[in-house]
Amino acid sequence: MAEPILTDHSIAWISTIPANKGKPATLFVRERNGTKDNHPREPVLMLHGRSVPALAGFDLQYGKYGWADDLAKAGYDVFIMDLQGSGRSTRPEMSDPRNVNPTQKHLLATHPGGASGPVQYPRQLDNSQSNWDEVHKVVTYITNLTGASKVDLIGWSAASQQLGPYAIQHKENVRSLLLLAPIFPPGGRESKPGTRWDAPVDLAVSAPAAVFGFPMTLTTKGGLESSWNRDVECHKQQEEGMVDVVWDAIMENDSIGATWGPEEEGAPGVPGGIMRVKNPYWWGWNSTTVPLDGILGADVPVLIIYGDLDSIVNTAPDLGLLHFSVPALYDAIPGSHKLMFRVACAGHQIPWEDRHKTVHRMSRQWLKNNTVDGLAKGSYFLDEDDVLTPMD
Repeated sequence: MAEPILTDHSIAWISTIPANKGKPATLFVRERNGTKDNHPREPVLMLHGRSVPALAGFDLQYGKYGWADDLAKAGYDVFIMDLQGSGRSTRPEMSDPRNVNPTQKHLLATHPGGASGPVQYPRQLDNSQSNWDEVHKVVTYITNLTGASKVDLIGWSAASQQLGPYAIQHKENVRSLLLLAPIFPPGGRESKPGTRWDAPVDLAVSAPAAVFGFPMTLTTKGGLESSWNRDVECHKQQEEGMVDVVWDAIMENDSIGATWGPEEEGAPGVPGGIMRVKNPYWWGWNSTTVPLDGILGADVPVLIIYGDLDSIVNTAPDLGLLHFSVPALYDAIPGSHKLMFRVACAGHQIPWEDRHKTVHRMSRQWLKNNTVDGLAKGSYFLDEDDVLTPMD
């Protein structure tokens, strides 16, 4: 079997982000085309979450963790995109170390250029509308390139904030939606009163300053490791050395961040790198918008997969805190063509854990005929022995 053909695309774009609105930008997209001879191209678009660049998440070149490569070898034409502010796409206002969250400037104390002084762009970076605009640009690019009328969408974590609303607004472009470990706030921000999708406030947002008065936050390797380890409870859930593998992949997709941060352990004067994370302002993804027009679960079939150890996607509805709930997303989807699987011994970083094999298998089946193990609807628990138990 021939190897998928790899092509990197740099898509020219006129930005709609307030930080560089109206200016030329570039949207990075990697394509792994596994289309078989005499078959039409079946495009799949994969979108990253809030922090990890797309290639590190979906195209990890280590062992058999590469999800995009797995789908391409199954015959799909797979596209992996970075939104602006992430990975290899344009990152406006993120090259200046003074523009980090002021509470994190101590992480850049040894930065040769210095991080002292006030934030130079005291506002959030991107927003829901700019994200939807960029997804639409890439979807249109893909359909024009492949000749396909629709695209299958796959999103990890906070990508649900972009792909869910996009599918509702542009059902004509979407064949199906697969959400892995989706972030869903049932009581998330509403749109402007009297509208469906308009920003509830004037953009860009700068208040409160402690939340929106800067365009980026920072994540260290130690921060990634500690967050990941909170979800690791099972034997062999995480392969030894995977934190190093993943961190190296993240740094490969952040040439500036790789030169920042605390010194590398055992290497005085050598920066260990830091992950620059865009600071967004999102709205329009909540229990009110999900049922709009009855599209999700009907015109657009939906598959949801999440780990039973994921401490990020399901949180207690404590007073004053934003509450996340995957089951609430499933319940809010109005159509009947919806599937949800809670996978044993898996956390939020499931693409890099042992159960990535389960995700790959389910996604291949889903893309083929929008079913998994012959099922087209319902919610299920998948145990360590791959035994399914209905949760409805």
